[in-house]
Amino acid sequence: MIIDVHGHVSAPTELWAYKANILSARGSHGRGGVNVTDDEIRAAANRKENWAKGHLDYLKDHGTDLQLISPRPFQLMQSEKPAKLVHWFAEECNNIIARQMKLFPGTFLGVCALPQAAGEPIANVLAELERCVKLGFVGCLLNPDPFENGGQEAPALGDRYWYPLYEKLCELDVPAHLHGTGSRSERSPYSVHFINEETIAVFGLVNSTVLQDFPKLKIIVSHGGGAIPYQLGRFEAPSLRRGTGARFSDGLRKLYYDTVLYTEDALRLLIKTVGADRCLFGTECPGTGSSVDPATGRSMDNVKPMLENIETVSAADKQKIFCNNAKAVFNLKI
Repeated sequence: MIIDVHGHVSAPTELWAYKANILSARGSHGRGGVNVTDDEIRAAANRKENWAKGHLDYLKDHGTDLQLISPRPFQLMQSEKPAKLVHWFAEECNNIIARQMKLFPGTFLGVCALPQAAGEPIANVLAELERCVKLGFVGCLLNPDPFENGGQEAPALGDRYWYPLYEKLCELDVPAHLHGTGSRSERSPYSVHFINEETIAVFGLVNSTVLQDFPKLKIIVSHGGGAIPYQLGRFEAPSLRRGTGARFSDGLRKLYYDTVLYTEDALRLLIKTVGADRCLFGTECPGTGSSVDPATGRSMDNVKPMLENIETVSAADKQKIFCNNAKAVFNLKI
């Protein structure tokens, strides 16, 4: 079985129209909602957007049995004001995903957006997290930078600001999938910002007491942990100088990482660095990686053949990455 833990919803255009409407009036016309039929949601799930195929066709062609889908992060506008817009849009995204789960049972499971309005207490997201778990969602997205690269810094993930969320995640026994959202910087657009924020997030978590304070906390880092595997030595060296016996790499292996990397060399490095037990299969397909690589004739987000080709990873470990680790981390009863 192939479980892809990193996908994003292919939503009907009515969702994006709703976003435009609430932004244009800054909420002064009221919340409203996304009025869309089940047939329109079904059609959106396989509509060609910026890619050669529809979402469902990609999953079939890549041999994916189940995909965990969340809102498209760069659309979540968590730095917008007033904060109620962030809440409204996150909730409407989650509603679409909840309906898509019901319309495609066995194909999609939901990972919800948290309405992380920049500057608000993190406790303000907990009601939506609990609502979504009751609807059958199996995890949540966690954005380390709700200010979206806008000049103001969010607390590091080791800061106690985040503790109410960590407590609730442990109580509900659901994981958080670390993923940046948008970027207000032209110099550092969202694809670059994602990698930077994932690197900063891992650094902040490992160099804090979070993983000791919350030993049951489950965090998955998107895109193979950002730059961390490649730059591990830079973070390992200072940990050795402290003389405590605790290595940065030890903390690194208390987190989980998806395989959204798109090159075999990067995938090999990730598995070698953190171990197969900490890797979850993910592709973010369809999305940024859906361009076809002329060298292989495959879309770059077809990660399955890359993993299958790594001779240093045993068949048992490949099965962990493709399926078993996701079942354990997300408590999937399948």
